[in-house]
Amino acid sequence: MKYILVLLLMFGGLLHADTEFADPKPSIDNPRRFVFPISEGTDSAINHVLSSANNVMKFYGPEKCEVCIVCYSKGIKTLQKFRSFSKRVKSLMTYDVEFIACGNTMKTLKLKKEDLLDGVEIVTAGIVELIERQLRGWIYIRP
Repeated sequence: MKYILVLLLMFGGLLHADTEFADPKPSIDNPRRFVFPISEGTDSAINHVLSSANNVMKFYGPEKCEVCIVCYSKGIKTLQKFRSFSKRVKSLMTYDVEFIACGNTMKTLKLKKEDLLDGVEIVTAGIVELIERQLRGWIYIRP
């Protein structure tokens, strides 16, 4: 019985272990930088990425991380006005989350800047934006 109690205490402690930050530790002067893609158009896929970005910001604190979400292909609907997730996108924008739309996708789907939420940046190619962000040290997250 003693051994079982000791084992439970040991494993219980492991379940609540804190994440150990890599050096340099995240700070205002050295924020963690994450880039998330949204390329799928299902509500569940879009909401999963938005929730993941929100969770990262809650964990690190909005002042200790920079988050960018690049939307292309069917994921561009994330950034269109009057969608079910528009409030979530606007809320994340208040914490300085960058939302980027793929210009190539917009041309293909005949979307205009006016079709997108205010504050969305448009780049020529969403895929290239993901590549360049990674080359500049951003961490690519595909939830």
